[in-house]
Amino acid sequence: MKKAIVIGAGLVFSLLLSPFQQAFAAETTGELRKVDNVAHRGAAGYAPETTIAAFDKGVEMKADYIEIDVQRSMDGELVIIHDTTVDRTTDGTGSVKDLAFGQIRSLDAGSWKGEEFKGEKIPTFDEILDRYHGKVGILIELKAPELYPGIEAQVAKKLKERNLDKPQNEKIIIQSFNFESMKKTNSLLPKVPIGVLTSNRAHITEQALKEFATYADYFNPSYGIVSKELVDQVHSLGMKIQSWTVRSQEAADFLLEMNVDGIITDYPDYVDPRK
Repeated sequence: MKKAIVIGAGLVFSLLLSPFQQAFAAETTGELRKVDNVAHRGAAGYAPETTIAAFDKGVEMKADYIEIDVQRSMDGELVIIHDTTVDRTTDGTGSVKDLAFGQIRSLDAGSWKGEEFKGEKIPTFDEILDRYHGKVGILIELKAPELYPGIEAQVAKKLKERNLDKPQNEKIIIQSFNFESMKKTNSLLPKVPIGVLTSNRAHITEQALKEFATYADYFNPSYGIVSKELVDQVHSLGMKIQSWTVRSQEAADFLLEMNVDGIITDYPDYVDPRK
């Protein structure tokens, strides 16, 4: 599945598209085309990020994927939270890696967003996989994996236990800003699509993109560095491109115009796949 050998753009891109996607790839005005709608930390614009309420909202809004951030408690439990501390999105304080799971689970992760979300908990990776796999795609980000030695193998084990190491239709994707972690994950889960995250223009050179294409299936940049030229370069190397984080209709419209393959957004309703 990985692009160990980079081959011709047209052939690779056509092979990556399913017949269904090809049917919607036309650029005729008003015609639907396939753009993956990824609910960032769940539908984080409408519910407290990285909680069941947010992920359920993303599913309700018919997102193609929910995006989750995986970290690890002091006693080894994989948990879903974006920041490396609990301070911003809960009523607690401290680093995720320094808190036991019981402490993390006791925190209120919803009240900051609204009284109606009081009591929302930080979910576990197990809970997310069991609740959503088969219902929606899951874009898994390993958050600061350098803080959690061995987390790649731990995530791989959880996926293999559920036969999700051979996902259908790319409905499981793993990504990170840590490229060495993604190389390791690629070796552990060779059939699972791998994505690299960046907001650094140094990573959009021809040489850098060719290196990513040796182990990654997705190049996922911040929308501030996206251009039509970049999208074409990524596609020519056999990778897809999903961009983040959309929090305005203007940003969503821009990315649709750029022909990205996926839009990672706090507001899934901003993504309209019509041209």
